[in-house]
Amino acid sequence: MSTGAGGGAGVFKRPESVLVVVYDGAGNVLLLRRRQPNWFWQSVTGGLRWHETPRQAAARELFEETGLRAGAGLADWCHSLTFPIVPPWKARYAPGVHTNREHWFGLQLPTRRMVSINPREHREYRWLPLPAAWQRASSWTNRQALERLHRLGAS
Repeated sequence: MSTGAGGGAGVFKRPESVLVVVYDGAGNVLLLRRRQPNWFWQSVTGGLRWHETPRQAAARELFEETGLRAGAGLADWCHSLTFPIVPPWKARYAPGVHTNREHWFGLQLPTRRMVSINPREHREYRWLPLPAAWQRASSWTNRQALERLHRLGAS
């Protein structure tokens, strides 16, 4: 997850992020295993920089974390949700900020691809069938996004 401050925002992180579900035409989903905590599996995620739109952040994070270019295939799922910021991360945000808004995107690839993960953020990646990805995803928001993918008919 990249952070970014700028303009009048000072050093605090913007309490807004993206989640990008990458999947192929056969119903497999790309998950990334974080460095810290090393048991945490997720789709592509990252914070919006102060000057970015959610779409710009999704394309940037996708490239930074996987080496994949979004192009026209990046689909805005027109869904966002708010979740509490967990205590270990609160110091990154301005005083009084307690929640983060996450925007969902999807990227369907014709077939699975090798990706180039960012070794500062992730240990490994796996392409998993959608049900296995749902079981492995560590966050409840990621599991909800994978449920949405299932409803869209990706498995």
